[in-house]
This record gives sequence, structure tokens and C-alpha cells, in this order.
Amino acid sequence: MIRLVGLTKTYPEGSYALRDVHLEVGRGEFVFVTGSSGAGKTTLLRLLLRQETPTRGQIFLDGQDLAALPRSRVSAHRRSIGVVFQDFKLIRRKHALDNVAYVLNVQGVSRAEQRRRAYLALKGVGLHHRLGLTPAALSAGEQQRVAIARAVVTEPALLLADEPTGNLDPDLAVEIMRLFREINARGTTVLVATHDRDLVRRMQRRTVVLEHGQLVDAGVSS
Repeated sequence: MIRLVGLTKTYPEGSYALRDVHLEVGRGEFVFVTGSSGAGKTTLLRLLLRQETPTRGQIFLDGQDLAALPRSRVSAHRRSIGVVFQDFKLIRRKHALDNVAYVLNVQGVSRAEQRRRAYLALKGVGLHHRLGLTPAALSAGEQQRVAIARAVVTEPALLLADEPTGNLDPDLAVEIMRLFREINARGTTVLVATHDRDLVRRMQRRTVVLEHGQLVDAGVSS
């Protein structure tokens, strides 16, 4: 599903975010991308979202060279991928149901269908009883589950998560990873960037390791 060929990203001052990375991730895999701060994890996710383009090399998603993606198709490409952030990025004034339904509204789905699918997504993360609450009334773990529901409500083939447990205690982090595992079991490819090595060891999934922008361990494909 994902293929990186000599992927390199440099910044104007000459520093490397990623350097000559070769990697393949198959459809339906669950992969952790680990490494210390500055290793290149977030840059990799931004490249997959086409928020940035490579300096050199290529990045393919389902055979499409993302660097060659026409500007007119970039928004649609981003909407086709589920994304979960460390800081949740929920709309503070909207309750949980509308936060999840928002991405469907952008896609032009009917209001009734938005609410139906948002409810089912919230039910899938165990929050259908909290759908009328705004983020301020939810715990950190609940906010992250709303963010996960929002990411999967469009049934994306690929789910990206950038330090999704960084603001959670260890028990909640394990709970969130359990949800990702369930989502993966339904066929979604899951790529999680994290520096939490203890959590990665507990999950026992393929682990890719970056150091200073270079791939030092590609893990074992499932």
C-alpha cells in the first residue's frame, strides 16, 4: 500500500528530516514508527498526507506517486486518509456527534446520513452515550476516542496517528491502542508514530525505527 523509494526531505538550512528511506507497508498492516524527537516521524506522516513534498525520492500510496499528485486532487487525497493527532484537534464549540460528523459534512453527505454514521463511529469507540457533550465536558481519553471516531467515520483504507497517546496516562494509552487494533482487524492499514517504546513492546506489532532521519530498522512485515 505504501512504498518509499529513496525518500529524502531536507530544509533550507540543509538539515535532513528524512534521508534515503526505503520502506514498504502492505495493505492491512499495523506498523509503529518509532524514534526520538526529531527522528523524522511526523515528517513522514506529513509527506503521506501531501502536506509536504519530498526533496528527493518518491512516495507511493496505492501506486500513486504523491509528489506528482495534481494540486486539484490534494484535498480529496487528504480526506481519504484518517488522521489522529496528539492534541485531538476537536472543534471546541461542537459536541461529540457533530465533531465526528463534520468530515462527512465536508464531503457533502446528507445530514441524516452524517448523524447515523457519526453515531455508529462513536458507538465503535464506546462513546455513543456521550455524543451530546462538548470536548470541555469530556476527559482526555474520551476526547481522543472522539478523534479516533472522526478519523474512521469515512472508513478510510489508511489511518495515520501522530503520538496519539502522548497526552494520556499508560492505562488509557493501552486502551487507545486496543481501539487501533480493532480498527486494523477490520482491514484498515494503521501507521502509528510514537516515541513510547514500552507501549510498542506491549503491542507486539511491526516496528519501524528512525534515527536522525535515517531508517535503522524496517521491522518484520506481518
